[in-house]
Amino acid sequence: MFRTGPRNLITDVAGLRVGNASDVRLKSGVTTVVCDEPAVAGVQILGGAPGTRETDLLEPHNSIEAIHAVVLSGGSAFGLDAASGVQAVLRENGVGVEVGGFRVPIVPAAILFDLRNGGDKDWGRYPPYRDLGYEAAQAVGSDFPLGTVGAGTGALSSGLKGGLGSASTVLDSGVTIGALAAVNPTGSVTIARSRHFWAAPFEIGDEFGGLGYPSPMPEDAKRILLKFRDKHIGSRTEVGGNTTIAVIATDAVLTKAAAKRLAISAHDGFVRAIWPTHTPADGDLVFALATGKSGIELEPNDAIDLYAAAGATMARAISRGVFAATPADGDLFPVWSSR
Repeated sequence: MFRTGPRNLITDVAGLRVGNASDVRLKSGVTTVVCDEPAVAGVQILGGAPGTRETDLLEPHNSIEAIHAVVLSGGSAFGLDAASGVQAVLRENGVGVEVGGFRVPIVPAAILFDLRNGGDKDWGRYPPYRDLGYEAAQAVGSDFPLGTVGAGTGALSSGLKGGLGSASTVLDSGVTIGALAAVNPTGSVTIARSRHFWAAPFEIGDEFGGLGYPSPMPEDAKRILLKFRDKHIGSRTEVGGNTTIAVIATDAVLTKAAAKRLAISAHDGFVRAIWPTHTPADGDLVFALATGKSGIELEPNDAIDLYAAAGATMARAISRGVFAATPADGDLFPVWSSR
């Protein structure tokens, strides 16, 4: 049986802290995961419309072995500026790879599209995401809220507000795994328009309502529900403006190749929590982090358990993000608790 860590957050993985910054007028924000010490990292992108920074260096065949932080941001491509703000905080604290006498913090980033969510995006010449990134990095800690906060501030799913979600799992091997997701998919996290989450089989306790699967299943459970499918511009049906971006992390000792495999496995959680997912209109991405703080190098069977738990933990984090969303002025969609 899986059990959660003490916080049921990604920060149950030793060596990680999370910070958020939100702008309620903008209906957008930034979330950063900062590593107390450089962490082995990987990435897997399965959505058709990603927006990223510094992801190529995470491939196992490239030179950088560990990174200092990752950033999840709203703002579409404008949000990539957030990584510069996080990088500035790390540089001020003397964190980074030493290159020719300079310290260079390594901060990969990914963005989601939340421009069309009812917020005021008239920010003038420069977008505010660098400052939001700086603020998020200054606010890092072990405890943080879920729902309408950070990169999940302006997130939307099909029919409901999205949000920032997190979860953790402690394995029998003693290894902890944690997930963090900014949930903004074109698809739905609930079965049809019910209150029941697709990820229900993986729920621990009542962390996202405890409702299980509906019985019987709704007649329209197989209907493909997309975020903006009913909105038309001329003769064209509008379906763009999405993306779920996430981090999966563990305190196990992993190589870069194993971290890549962890990111791949965590995408199984997208499939179990969102339908449809990994579409051409989503930029779905998972970063993987391995802090090695447990000192445990996994045997083959334990490694399979880790990868299985990655999917389950990610599915729970995604559901918790939508479950925890709160209403705000100008919202386009309702929150789960009002359904």
